[in-house]
Amino acid sequence: MLQYSKYQGLGNDFLLVDGRDAAASEECFGLTPERIQRLCDRRFGIGADGVILAVPPREGGELRMRIFNADGTEPEMCGNGIRCLARFLADSDGDAPGRCWQIETLAGRIVPELQDDGTIRVDMGAPFLEPAAVPTTLPIGDAGIPQGQLEACGASFLVGAAGMGNPHVVIPVEDVDAVDLERFGAALEVDAAFPARTNVHFVQVLDPGHLVMRVWERGAGPTLACGTGACATLVVCHRLGLAEREARVDLPGGPLWIAWDGATDHVMMTGPAEAVFDAVLAPSLWGEAPETSGPDASQDLPFTPATAEPFTAEPAKAGLAEEATPAPPPVDCATVCVQGCIRPEACPSAAARARVEALLSSSSLDDLVNLATSSLESRTRARFERDTGRPG
Repeated sequence: MLQYSKYQGLGNDFLLVDGRDAAASEECFGLTPERIQRLCDRRFGIGADGVILAVPPREGGELRMRIFNADGTEPEMCGNGIRCLARFLADSDGDAPGRCWQIETLAGRIVPELQDDGTIRVDMGAPFLEPAAVPTTLPIGDAGIPQGQLEACGASFLVGAAGMGNPHVVIPVEDVDAVDLERFGAALEVDAAFPARTNVHFVQVLDPGHLVMRVWERGAGPTLACGTGACATLVVCHRLGLAEREARVDLPGGPLWIAWDGATDHVMMTGPAEAVFDAVLAPSLWGEAPETSGPDASQDLPFTPATAEPFTAEPAKAGLAEEATPAPPPVDCATVCVQGCIRPEACPSAAARARVEALLSSSSLDDLVNLATSSLESRTRARFERDTGRPG
């Protein structure tokens, strides 16, 4: 059974799974693109804009974030998603304000920080303004950003582009509410000027410190908020001379505060993230309980899993040759061990698998349900005590 939590940031909602202790071959928990689509379906599933997995790090961070859109695709980053992940981590571990996390993403290392008022401030890093880094075929314009004119559904738009680890096109308009977002967003997402597709943002400038925008997210469609999009929108509007370096950005789900630091070139995003509920996924959603071991287990792991840590041989003993035995190459258990472990004398996943097998063999189904329920109750009680200052 898969335990998960639902969080939302300005109405951009996500299902979060804590897999920080997961073995490399288990980090996707059997979530195929089709299953992610089912989970995110608001009628036949749970309903969400995406699924976020907190998994072990690979490059020296504290953890790694994997995020999947509602259509099952894996984007590079999500600003609202990483705020929700930080809030989830704080709730899970009982962290106090001031706590920072070093989180690896496909867009690089991102550092969110828990604030005194419960909001999350995120150092989003420097924006990408070179066309190849966005990526886009739009040329650099007079404002020092990729600029140009795009055609969509018979209309013409003057646009600017920026990357925040993922691509964004920003379109200033006089009245953002008058834009046919469904029509133009869908068309511009797949415009040939953006070879990896793009997020689409229409923005109205109320004053240099106050912007209003609407969002069409790549792989998700219209959403109530987009953190990376708000950052990209401020950057583009500032370069176009429409906004200051700091501004309130109003999205359909609420405001974010964005600041582009002139000294560091980093963009800082501050906004809320809130818990919705904790739950356990019913295996019947898939029609049967997903297999977690056995010869067909790899069918539930379509995404490339982390490679297990290589086993290092013991150094040569005294009296033997001094040359150390070279370490065997890393093993991707989910791929090469489909028919059984190929390195039983030094299996990288043996310890984690043994713990799972011991738990399953010593517990009845009722025990496992009670364990999950107890964990959920403890998390909910701790969150209540933190928010109210009263014992649960």
